[in-house]
Amino acid sequence: MAASSHTHLALDDAALITAARDAMVLDGEQWTAMREKVFKALAAAAQPVSAYDVAERLSASEGRRVAPNSVYRILDLFVAHNLALRVESRNAYLANVHPGCVHDCIFLICEQCGDTAHLDDDETARMVRRSATTDGFAVTRPIMEIVGRCRNCAT
Repeated sequence: MAASSHTHLALDDAALITAARDAMVLDGEQWTAMREKVFKALAAAAQPVSAYDVAERLSASEGRRVAPNSVYRILDLFVAHNLALRVESRNAYLANVHPGCVHDCIFLICEQCGDTAHLDDDETARMVRRSATTDGFAVTRPIMEIVGRCRNCAT
């Protein structure tokens, strides 16, 4: 498969927070302290996390209860502005480590350990879009989830 060939920011790179903030502001949205905290919690997660997971982490670090509904609204805003990706089958989110790039979501999900990888493969995404539009389907947000076993679980 031909994966995307441009460079992306690393999850632990402080530039990711700056890029996310800049993308929100450029889109006319405010970058509030709570939005930054939610994004940092999302970016720090090794795997996709639910709004409840993020709310629990923030509640622990803030010393006060953070409502999952508030986190859901922020995560949905992040998805709408390409700052987060949503793994539909898991109702979980992960930070988009390259908020300036728009790729269709292709997730590789291990059915044994739950490991989830985001794959950027523009060629495959174009083929899926082309097949859908050939049948007259108007694609808005393609998300592909491939379930199987990761390298560690397959051996």
